[in-house]
Amino acid sequence: MIDRFAKAIDARVQDLVALTADLIRFPTVNPPGEAYTPCAEFVAARLRRRGFAVTFIRGEGTPGDTDRYPRTNVVARIEGRGPGPVVHFNSHIDVVEAGEGWTVDPFGGLVRDDKVFGRGACDMKGGLAASIIAVEAFLDVSPEFYGAIEISGTVDEESGGFGGVAYLARQGLFSKPRVDHVIIPEPLNKDRICLGHRGVWWAEIETKGRIAHGSMPFLGDSAVRHMGAVLSAFEKELFPALDRKQTKMPVVPEGARRSTMNINSIHGGQTEDFRPGLPSPIVPDTCRMVIDRRFLLEEKLDEVKSEVVTILDHLKRSRDRFEYSIRDLMEVIPTMTERDAPVVTAVAEGIRRIFGREPDYVISPGTYDQKHIARIGHLHDCIAYGPGILDLAHQPDEWVGIEDMVQSANVMAIGLNALLKNSASS
Repeated sequence: MIDRFAKAIDARVQDLVALTADLIRFPTVNPPGEAYTPCAEFVAARLRRRGFAVTFIRGEGTPGDTDRYPRTNVVARIEGRGPGPVVHFNSHIDVVEAGEGWTVDPFGGLVRDDKVFGRGACDMKGGLAASIIAVEAFLDVSPEFYGAIEISGTVDEESGGFGGVAYLARQGLFSKPRVDHVIIPEPLNKDRICLGHRGVWWAEIETKGRIAHGSMPFLGDSAVRHMGAVLSAFEKELFPALDRKQTKMPVVPEGARRSTMNINSIHGGQTEDFRPGLPSPIVPDTCRMVIDRRFLLEEKLDEVKSEVVTILDHLKRSRDRFEYSIRDLMEVIPTMTERDAPVVTAVAEGIRRIFGREPDYVISPGTYDQKHIARIGHLHDCIAYGPGILDLAHQPDEWVGIEDMVQSANVMAIGLNALLKNSASS
């Protein structure tokens, strides 16, 4: 059976490459959400030809959803001969902006040196293509399977997934009894199984001040200076404390096995849209900072928030005229699927068969759509597994290796076979 999967996938290598390149050529840039609908329609047309029933689901009312930029998701399903487990392959179709520094067309789908180049090649259109090829090969080899297979192309993962997987999960599309096992082909390397991710808390801190003429700052109160005090306290107190926290989670890379916080942005005083003139001479009466705090399975969200609030409250008591507000932007609890979960053991079998060694079990430093499947869908038999090198994601000249996609497709087909308990499996 394994050899038959390999033969069926080998016969589709050129198709795999062409499919990946075609997907890259849809500039599904988020924000704002370009080309979602035509890309979803392309995926749907491909799967309809293989007998899948296809549904388009728009994430109406979610952030960014407009008639110009509809949050169009596609979900395809094919039924077996009778009742059985349901395996779902979920890939996001959105990509980040291309940015500067490219030496090739970021949306050209160039094939060179056994690689496919383009924005989203690695993260994660190569994974979507590999999962489609894996499923098609499985259907050719094992047409008499029991259960069902689903493939989805969802949106907005790069901005939180609220118009994609989160929306679908609220409709029950990622819960039992509809779905039993989920594989997300994110680029965590072809011999790794990603069990989950760290937690995240995004928040906006605002310091208050009093406006005055810039030539007489003593008559005002600079909110930017107050924010400087916040930054100084973070440097002296919070960052060293975070650096001392370690996790037993197998997070990669090694540096992410500690608690971390990134200062995402600071905006204070007059905006920069004054060009071509000069800014007005004013004392800034407000300053806003966005923090991106990543935390560990061993930490509680309330404690994570308290560390920041305690510093701010101390400044309010000790610093003259210090006033602040804080607003939650996003909260995600850490998640980690157990190593003996069915989807983990099935994909691990595929890795052993293809690479002749045990898989590495890892945790992602950042979140991906597993958070919604676990939190909203309450489905925990979910992993990320797919081709591509994570470090290439969001970089100029992003690429995915052709051989990596072929090997990952083999792993997916073997894992699918194990999960569906195909009567003809070896």
